[in-house]
Amino acid sequence: MTSPYADRPWLAAYPDGVPADIDEVDETLVDMLDASVRRFGRRPALEFFGATTTYRELGEQVARAANGLRRMGVRSGDRVALVLPNCPQHVVAFYAALRLGAIVVEHNPLYTPRELRHQFEDHGAQFAVVWDAVHDTVAGLPSDVRPEGIVSVDLTRAMPFAQRMALRLPIAKARDARAKLTRRPSARRVTTFEKLCGTRPLSRRTARPTLDDTALLQYTSGTTGSPKGAMLTHRNLRANAMQGRAWVAGLREGDEVFYGVLPLFHAYGLTLCLTTALSIGAQVVLFPTFDVTLVTKAAKRTPPTFLPAVPPIYDQLARAAKQGSIDLGTVRFAISGAMSLPVPTVTRWEEASGGLLVEGYGMTEASPIALGNPMGPTRRPGTVGVPFPSTAIRVVDPDDPTSDLGAGESGELLVRGPQVFSGYWNRPQETADTLLPGGWLRTGDIATVSPDGFVTIVDRLKELIITGGFNVSPTEVEEVLVTHPDVDQAAVVALPRGQGGEQVAAAVVLREGAAVSPDALRDYCGAHLASYKVPRRIVVVDELPRSLVGKVLRREVRERLIGG
Repeated sequence: MTSPYADRPWLAAYPDGVPADIDEVDETLVDMLDASVRRFGRRPALEFFGATTTYRELGEQVARAANGLRRMGVRSGDRVALVLPNCPQHVVAFYAALRLGAIVVEHNPLYTPRELRHQFEDHGAQFAVVWDAVHDTVAGLPSDVRPEGIVSVDLTRAMPFAQRMALRLPIAKARDARAKLTRRPSARRVTTFEKLCGTRPLSRRTARPTLDDTALLQYTSGTTGSPKGAMLTHRNLRANAMQGRAWVAGLREGDEVFYGVLPLFHAYGLTLCLTTALSIGAQVVLFPTFDVTLVTKAAKRTPPTFLPAVPPIYDQLARAAKQGSIDLGTVRFAISGAMSLPVPTVTRWEEASGGLLVEGYGMTEASPIALGNPMGPTRRPGTVGVPFPSTAIRVVDPDDPTSDLGAGESGELLVRGPQVFSGYWNRPQETADTLLPGGWLRTGDIATVSPDGFVTIVDRLKELIITGGFNVSPTEVEEVLVTHPDVDQAAVVALPRGQGGEQVAAAVVLREGAAVSPDALRDYCGAHLASYKVPRRIVVVDELPRSLVGKVLRREVRERLIGG
């Protein structure tokens, strides 16, 4: 299959210093971190509420945590679940598990027991490192999926002493809760993160992972269906970090400050702040959640130079800058992803910061970044840019992926490159449907490509809803709605909202004689789903539009809800 874009016309838009191809990947993520520890040992690697961790200290903590995990029983190929917000312990646990050749499985710590159970049933992790605030959720999983070893993490342990003292009451409550949890048979082994790291460093003779070992299972709804684990190898993740580094030619190694406002459990935040930033000796300022006040305080202490985020965050910070509460003039580079970037947001941000804001494009299965707007005058707002170095694209007939379309024609976008995943965990059929011969990844997005190689996304084949940068499977929400005793049928769709995003909406048919309010249905969903998956709008209808074979026509549902 030869793409009409085999000659890569987009290379003419690359700024000076951006290569057509990255070098061959020759080191794992573990090797990458070791190299940064050697090169940038005294430089701050992490900052959390003002407390800093140098690269040398990070390397030491990773070595000790790796030995602690080994003593718990973690071995090469084992899955280690991380259920953590952004914090230094998250970074240490991530690299400690990788050092043993284990596979990290990232989880949103705000997932409900139902959501976590589905994923634990799928990946079968026997070890988990969890935020103590949600320890009970993981420890309360059914015995057949409950991890045998749990490490409880108190985030405040990574804060400065004064900050911890200000939170002494919550600390005491968390400590009491952990004590109660450890006295009951919730897991075979329960320990604290401090005890995990209290061992001697792992022996350097311990076997290391290889490039083609799976490093990460990242759950995604993919192009269709319920969440499944995308298998990303060390080669995939290291390649994407190298591509990101190459894309921003103006980055200064050992002299950048990345703001980790995106969750590390999301593929976008993970790649930019857990791998790319650490590969160049940057200082990563971590935030457990995005909060304008937290960011403005941190900026006075450690001004950011690189800010990966999503459009609503840029809008909030631009408003704060206009009000004079934050100076964004130090931010030279900003890359938006996970949702479409409105041109007005670009204008507001660049007026407030004086730096560039460009849009990137990708998906979890591509580690996740595949395309981006050039960091220079050739950028084209309103498009998702051009392919990254070492990345190829095709536009094909969605019904016949062997049939390539030419410039300006709308078709499904395919992507190929060293960042493309190896498949879905235990899902051979879904893998075959998504990963075509020759390594081409079906994105499920309908795109057009200009003669000079700029890509515009015009529609979506997949029925995913993207809200706040997260993917929501309509099927997953529908399955929860129809378990309510008063609901007979449900159809979940995306409705447009401001700033280029979407909101979850649902049309439901009630059982005969039933009566239930939308607020009650939202509360019910909130007990079973993460908050971002809960429908913001629920409408009761007499019937759902269906095709001749009985399939619910979600597009018609969406049009009716918009019209109503």
